Amino acid sequence: MDPRLRGDDEKEVGRSAEHGFTLVELMVVIVIIGLLATIVAINVIPATDTARVEKAKADISTIEQALEQYRLDNLTYPAASDGLQALLNPPASLAQPQRYRRGGYIKKLPQDPWGRAYIYTVPGKKGAFDISSLGADGQPGGENENADIYSSEM
Repeated sequence: MDPRLRGDDEKEVGRSAEHGFTLVELMVVIVIIGLLATIVAINVIPATDTARVEKAKADISTIEQALEQYRLDNLTYPAASDGLQALLNPPASLAQPQRYRRGGYIKKLPQDPWGRAYIYTVPGKKGAFDISSLGADGQPGGENENADIYSSEM
């Protein structure tokens, strides 16, 4: 092997080991990563809120269907005092318990996406009942993700 080539290889190895990023270059990369993370966060957070509202609407629709099946079998909706638990177990106030479907009308009562129980109101604003969620803040009223969601308004 030619000794001159061997020496050049060693010099190249030495140079590349001494090469690195300067503090300014590292800071620029960190700032760019921070900006990208901010852009992603700004776009992802509203999508999460929208998904929660849509999940609440889907849950309310499922509960409405179970209530309709309950009414078809028992000729009435559950009393306000029995609440949505009447979809799981026959209520004591049921006039004809033999009409109650074995196994209930829903496997499990869902909680709203914010971890609270759905509210069953009899009579409802525009019909026999309302199923509602108070939104992200858990308070009546509100806007956007904090807005109340009512079955009668879907």
